Amino acid sequence: MSDVLVVGAGPTGLLLASELVLAGASVVLVDKRLERSGQSKALSLQPRSVEILHSRGLLESLLPEGRELPGGHFAGLPLDYSALETRFPYQLGIPQLRIEQHLEDHLARQGVAVRRGVELTGLVQDSTGVTAEFAGGESIRASWVVGCDGARSAVRQLSGIGFPGRDGRYSAVVADVVIDGVEADWQLPELEPRDGAVLTLLPLGGGGDRILFTGPEQQGLPKDHPVSYEEVAAALTSWYGEGVVLKELRYASRFTDAVRQADRYRAGRVFVAGDAAHIHSPTGGQGMNLGLQDAFNLGWKLGAVVRGESPDRLLDSYHEERHPAGAAVLANTRAQGVLMVPDDDVAALRETFAELLQLPEANRLLAGVISGLAVAYSPGEHRLVGHRMPDLELTDGSTVMQELRRGRTIVVEPRDGSIARAIVRPDGYVQAAR
Repeated sequence: MSDVLVVGAGPTGLLLASELVLAGASVVLVDKRLERSGQSKALSLQPRSVEILHSRGLLESLLPEGRELPGGHFAGLPLDYSALETRFPYQLGIPQLRIEQHLEDHLARQGVAVRRGVELTGLVQDSTGVTAEFAGGESIRASWVVGCDGARSAVRQLSGIGFPGRDGRYSAVVADVVIDGVEADWQLPELEPRDGAVLTLLPLGGGGDRILFTGPEQQGLPKDHPVSYEEVAAALTSWYGEGVVLKELRYASRFTDAVRQADRYRAGRVFVAGDAAHIHSPTGGQGMNLGLQDAFNLGWKLGAVVRGESPDRLLDSYHEERHPAGAAVLANTRAQGVLMVPDDDVAALRETFAELLQLPEANRLLAGVISGLAVAYSPGEHRLVGHRMPDLELTDGSTVMQELRRGRTIVVEPRDGSIARAIVRPDGYVQAAR
């Protein structure tokens, strides 16, 4: 019997498995896909996610492939990350595909391989564990199960966890393309509508780009309606003019602004994380990052329980801390959606909002939320920076940083009177200070 079965090998499941292995737990990681997707949904790591990977020694190998972006955006309105008290006041532009590859390689070095082509069909809990049943008749017994298996999560459905919210109200297209006539760069996306349309173009590397667009022609189409070459070409021409040529359409799909959140992140011995726990509009680039932060929060707690160092009730704090954080992201993406509605009155609201963001405190608040550095513990409350170990300006060779990389609780003794004696959780947050 394994300690933890992780279902889903996207960024959330891979990081969770890594955290569990670091904690000394035995892990089985499965995914129903036969191979990793060749497309990257997300394209950047927010500052808190950069902190997370750095604290475990997983950032260095990614840095040569990424690009530092000095800020974020709220509905296309710029946010200055230099105001945040973090060692990493930037987004790291890097495709999700590369992050997955690095995490999977790291797990392989720890002796954990992703089992692919394994589709979950049943879950049965009892007082000592969970039996997971798979297509083809195989079963796996584990003490705990975590669903990191996306918006249509089998784990969530089989465990009876509700997923309330609303369906999408607009439809958009994401596509990986090869084009001539315009050069994509890592600039702030222009999200103010033009004649009811919005388009943004970002570089993927390897000669390809990522395009996201929506307009009147995309509305009312079901998510499974095929995206044609002609549809993508027309969107590019409408936005950039006749000089742009779509040479190749590598991949395309539709998405909506649907918002849903699991009503509980724990059901006995079963948990959900990442898109299995929440879906929302991609505006602001928070989705993958929210999942990574879920995994980081849950991983050390499951590890501590598996080792017998903490009681089972510690696992309840996963929902208590991460459900409000997810709700805050759902709320801000909905607000961003409103600011992009092509309407004269909304344009006036957008202009007013842009002026407010010139105020340092307004920028700091929203930059903290989008970056993942603001922790929401209740609706309307955002505990901003100052509670994380990286804020203590530690050097990479310090004893405390070494303990963080081991994933263990740390006692920080005062050095020069600038900080009190503190107990710091394995995820870098101060648990107690005196």
